[in-house]
Amino acid sequence: MAHVKAGGTTKGNRDSRSKRLGVKIYGGQKAQPGAILVRQRGTKVFAGLGTGLGKDHTVFALRAGIVKFYTRLAKKHVSVEAG
Repeated sequence: MAHVKAGGTTKGNRDSRSKRLGVKIYGGQKAQPGAILVRQRGTKVFAGLGTGLGKDHTVFALRAGIVKFYTRLAKKHVSVEAG
């Protein structure tokens, strides 16, 4: 008879939790001061008028208004315009 011994447990097969990156408030939507607009790794989207850039490259609103995404000099920007 053929015998198969019990297999060992695996140790290196775990995955990390997702970081929930991406756009949180889209263009045309309202944002309040302090609201997170984009979470990102590296500066894929740059901060425009009415927004700030955190040390982890998070773009957040500095004032209340309407979110607007635009491209300038081949780079994506996001701003918050009064509205």
